[in-house]
Amino acid sequence: MSEISFRDALRDAMSEEMRRDDRVFLVGEEVAQYDGAYKVSKGMLEEFGPKRIIDMPISESGFAGMGIGAAMMGLRPIVEFMSWSFSLVAADPILNNAPKMLYMSGGQLGCPIVFRGNDGAGGQLGSTHSWCVESLYANVPGLKMVIPAFPADAKGLLTASIRDDNPVFCLESERMLSLTGDVPEGEHVVPIGKAAIVRPGTDCTVVAFGRAVHFVLEAAAELEKSGLSVEVIDGRSIKPLDIDTIAASVRRTNCCVVVDQSWSFASVGSEVAAEIHRVCFDDLDNHVHRVHSDDVPAPYAWNLEQEMLPNARKICEAVRSVTYTA
Repeated sequence: MSEISFRDALRDAMSEEMRRDDRVFLVGEEVAQYDGAYKVSKGMLEEFGPKRIIDMPISESGFAGMGIGAAMMGLRPIVEFMSWSFSLVAADPILNNAPKMLYMSGGQLGCPIVFRGNDGAGGQLGSTHSWCVESLYANVPGLKMVIPAFPADAKGLLTASIRDDNPVFCLESERMLSLTGDVPEGEHVVPIGKAAIVRPGTDCTVVAFGRAVHFVLEAAAELEKSGLSVEVIDGRSIKPLDIDTIAASVRRTNCCVVVDQSWSFASVGSEVAAEIHRVCFDDLDNHVHRVHSDDVPAPYAWNLEQEMLPNARKICEAVRSVTYTA
């Protein structure tokens, strides 16, 4: 183990897979600059050269489509969106081509491609640069979606994504790139579709994904002061969803809160809550409560942005409500 940052864990995953498999390459905006975009690809150009670390013009639709074509021909591209907000202009190739290619070609052409980049509010980036795209994109069949919350999972999930034969969307957070943690050295693979219990508890299960896991851990520490024991589940993978791990926890605690940084309507959080109601109906002492970002465009002002997000105060209120301790 070594303690490294989230961004270094992402770089290690990409570099190790590029050394292992010469079909893997990285494209995106500023990825071949010395520091790379957000310093994630720092130094990779020097090691792998301009044929495998490729700067692209500001045309997400163009280089996403190029990556899909390369994947169809047997390569394994990593396409970096500087922000998942920018992926919206590439929605046609990443949603209408990549996930459907194997089906539409009758099994002749696969599409082993990874789309990755920063998702959600990054800290005063304004409403058009703060999209949480998981609810928009998870609806589409044929793709997988992972959302790591810790450096070790950033490395392990990205490694698994690069090796997967399906299109995988890897959603990161700019606000976590400097977060440090213990990460296994050398090969480290975290299976896609397996949640993790990151804090055991007995009174309430709280399920979250990505950055929101840290809001939940903050809330759990606060709730512990008043005698409430919260079990925190990091979903890690949105699609496929590990409902088995979630359900096993809910059957122990009999209460559940789902925390999702997306807006509430037609969200990942609402799907998770529906699944919990389906498989744990007789185990629940209350209906599943949900905490989301407020139904407004992301504000620019720092204090308003923090209030809009599913913060620890909102999570504490939801846990107290669902456990009848409010």
